[in-house]
Amino acid sequence: MRAPAGSTGWLVRVSGTVQGVGFRPYVHRIATGLGLDGRVRNVGGDVLIEVTAAPAAVTELVRVLRDRPPPHAVVGEVTVRELPSLPPRPGFTVEVSDSGAGTAERGFAGLPADLATCDDCLRELFDPADRRYRYPFLNCTACGPRATIIDALPYDRARTAMAGFPLCPACAREYHDPADRRFHAEPIACPDCGPRLAWSSGPAREQGEEALAAAVTALTHGRIVALKGLGGYQLVCDATDPAAVGALRRRKHRPRKPLAVMVADVAGAARLARLGRADTELLTSPARPIVLVPALATGGLADAVHPGTARTGVFLPSTPLHHLLLRAVAGPLVVTSGNLSGEPIAVDDEQARRSLAPVADGMLWHDRPIRARYDDSVVRVAGGARRTLRRARGYAPSAVPLPVPAPRPVLAVGAQLKHTFALARGGLALIGPHGGDLGDADALAAFTAAREQLCRLHRFTPELVAHDRHPGYLSTAYAVEAVPAERRIAVQHHHAHVAACAAENGVEPPFLGVAYDGLGWGDDGTFWGGELLLATYTGYRRLGRFGHAPMPGGAAAVRRPARMALGYLYGGEFAVTGVRPAAALPGTGAEERRVVRRMVERRLNCPQASSAGRLFDAAAALLGLCDDASYEGEAAVLLEAAATTAGSGTPLPWRLRTAGGLCVYDWGVTLAALAGAYAAGEPVAALAAGFHRTVVDVTTRMCVRAAERTGVSVVCLSGGCLQNGILAAELPAALEAAGLGARLGGEVPAGDGGISYGQAVVAAATTAAKG
Repeated sequence: MRAPAGSTGWLVRVSGTVQGVGFRPYVHRIATGLGLDGRVRNVGGDVLIEVTAAPAAVTELVRVLRDRPPPHAVVGEVTVRELPSLPPRPGFTVEVSDSGAGTAERGFAGLPADLATCDDCLRELFDPADRRYRYPFLNCTACGPRATIIDALPYDRARTAMAGFPLCPACAREYHDPADRRFHAEPIACPDCGPRLAWSSGPAREQGEEALAAAVTALTHGRIVALKGLGGYQLVCDATDPAAVGALRRRKHRPRKPLAVMVADVAGAARLARLGRADTELLTSPARPIVLVPALATGGLADAVHPGTARTGVFLPSTPLHHLLLRAVAGPLVVTSGNLSGEPIAVDDEQARRSLAPVADGMLWHDRPIRARYDDSVVRVAGGARRTLRRARGYAPSAVPLPVPAPRPVLAVGAQLKHTFALARGGLALIGPHGGDLGDADALAAFTAAREQLCRLHRFTPELVAHDRHPGYLSTAYAVEAVPAERRIAVQHHHAHVAACAAENGVEPPFLGVAYDGLGWGDDGTFWGGELLLATYTGYRRLGRFGHAPMPGGAAAVRRPARMALGYLYGGEFAVTGVRPAAALPGTGAEERRVVRRMVERRLNCPQASSAGRLFDAAAALLGLCDDASYEGEAAVLLEAAATTAGSGTPLPWRLRTAGGLCVYDWGVTLAALAGAYAAGEPVAALAAGFHRTVVDVTTRMCVRAAERTGVSVVCLSGGCLQNGILAAELPAALEAAGLGARLGGEVPAGDGGISYGQAVVAAATTAAKG
């Protein structure tokens, strides 16, 4: 094609999530339709387009790319530069990528997340006439593995885990055909040239269809299967079989924490749970997260799937292999992380054989390597919007804007529980995937591997490290060992929480921050967790808090809510009158009560906490819901579950006091009324709902007082307690009704999974303020 008169050369650079999402084939179609000559290629983390065209045609190309990008692309910056000349280049081609500098040198390449199997591929999967019929690894430009297989950018097959699978002639034709939907689909594969499925169980070995059949037989006979998923191994069993679920819990050392359930389709999910439109949209989204939804008693799940909770975690298949399993088993499957409780999810085949052998009866795996560990994401709908509880496969590691650009590259190493890390450069922070609890050497090694992989991909060398102030966190220890003091920025835990919420919502400082969680290291040497702050992105001032209570035995009180409740009764900041511990907490023995009372009176290993999370623990124990917690937050989960069955509750008595210039919630009258009403026989559900309503009323009044005092009326709500569906729905509504603005996070978790982003926000703003 000859360029029309008046044409010249142009260079168009597109940044954002533009690799691994079919962007180059899309550019090819648009450019060809406009009659342009030139080429498109990946460079660094960007897409670079060189065309010979009239100015109007280039303007139209840019408009289409900005306004109507491919479905999974996120277009960031588009720059256009006139070139002095271009060599004759008839037609428009997709060319080999260039690893030269791109956005990775200036910000972040849009590393694509893994995408669930699209409808076109799903039709092929079950079409006997298709050459990929029942092939567990089919994909196209609209779906398939991305972040979990990338070795380096730019994103090309040679830089992925698919490099070891040379294309067969048929796949090669599709890959190079601009009219085919697999045109430059980097993970493209078929039974002749792609990964292969295998099964092992004791001496038994199978491959291909026989491997899948063996796994199906095991599942239908009550066995547990270790399945190699996209971002790590999963443990799978029949969700309707009490014996299978019980065996999984015993072997995995997970006695009561709810298990996620995978179903074949939305109709299957609707048989287990009550779905709203927003729930259905999340279930069917390309991210395919686990969605927490109200469970139906008639769903047929084994009781041990989600004991004591009103919600169940449901999700749909994200890979062809999952679709094949669900179609064959014809029932819901428990699909949970492939690890022992507290360990990182297994990704290496040999590691999985060793660590999962005590749990699984057989192993369904394949020979495509996993390059990055990604667990399943978890979300829920609260207040009509998505609230992310665990940000991993399908969402991570996308970048989030920073309110103040980072003058120097920052690594934010997060907290201890629900660990994530973040990289900050320019105007963006890239949040790494959920890594679990950072509690041992294996978890620390998994964090190190994930950090190194993302830093390598984005050519990122941190100059500053932001960390929590808690001296006992492994993330803090890592920061102290990694860089000297002048390159470290310590960020208070709850400042990070509220800064994350404010930044995600684009709030201009100052703002009021409500941070309700379990524990965070406070400025006064106590544990904070029920905090009202006046904050900016560089600092904060404490305006209010929950009353203190001792934690007898420290971490022992977190694991045993009944012991925490004794701390409130024996030595809290405020008196709980008229309540006898022996009667109120029958699950505690006389010896335990004697020992705890002595510890409190003598202040022996009884750290003080102003924690909302610990107050929820005490309330759950006083209502007989949870004496011992088998997982973090169990008492609060059971308290919310009980409250959900009662609807809106009647508030319990409460009081606000002033101490040390702070507005302080006196929970003494609340706990006294709660215990008294429970002893009098009032329904637990109604009291649990009333307790939640009390926290909403207390918080609203504290915020109204703070707004009157400071003139600041926007309230940012964060912390693990704000993942409670009742608080997340009712507290913003109450604040808005009181004339205040309320903000909650959606993309960034309100719990500790969002701490790293908050640290990055504070570090970037603090560094910029220092010039």
